[in-house]
Amino acid sequence: MTRILLFGAMGAMGRNVINCAKAMEDATIVAGVDREDHFDDPAIGFPVYGSFDAVKEDFDVIIDFSVAPAIDGLLDYVEKSGKALVQCTTGLSAEQIARVQKLAEKAPILRSANMSIGVNLLLELVKTAAQKLYEKGFDIEIVEQHHHRKMDAPSGTALALADAVNEALDDRLTYVYDRSQRKAARPHEELGISAVRGGTLPGVHDIIFAGEDEVITFNHTAYSRAIFANGALNAALFLHGKAAGMYSMQDVLA
Repeated sequence: MTRILLFGAMGAMGRNVINCAKAMEDATIVAGVDREDHFDDPAIGFPVYGSFDAVKEDFDVIIDFSVAPAIDGLLDYVEKSGKALVQCTTGLSAEQIARVQKLAEKAPILRSANMSIGVNLLLELVKTAAQKLYEKGFDIEIVEQHHHRKMDAPSGTALALADAVNEALDDRLTYVYDRSQRKAARPHEELGISAVRGGTLPGVHDIIFAGEDEVITFNHTAYSRAIFANGALNAALFLHGKAAGMYSMQDVLA
């Protein structure tokens, strides 16, 4: 049994992790951490503390679905405790990402911009497509859509897809987020990334390979947050008992 501490337990993703965990036989959430204490909510089923220092329960893995400004406190705790961490929050600063990578020398950490199994397969597919199509003259664009509450843009998943494409092409592409001030034809060496925000749009990512008179589009649409919750729980099962190091969802899928 993998015992989990859920950071960001009271948020939308935290609630999804709670619901998904109830259907699993080999994982259980023993405690949570959020901005305030919550001890008496039967819908939660475990105590939620206002800080890591207040947690009394023993556990094996932390699942993080919080917000970027809260990450520093989480990383302080991991550095002190050496606990395994599934780090799912996006929008981190370059300094925070560097610190996560440094902490992997002391603790097992799995970091992913997207916990979906489908998206992580897509990361591999777009690498192959980029290698086959870019030299044939295909331009590459990424368009992502999310609900109006999402705070970071472009999404971490869009950036991960862009990085996968660029890695396959030996980092030859330059990311472009805005063309409004430029009056010129599109250079082939660009990778355009566009973000759409509105209403309750689900998470949608389109990777467009646009050639002469033909277009190939890879699409992933997330109809429910449960796909990310289940991915995070499976990542926690994988990470339990692992040695210190940086892991990814690709390791979970291997």
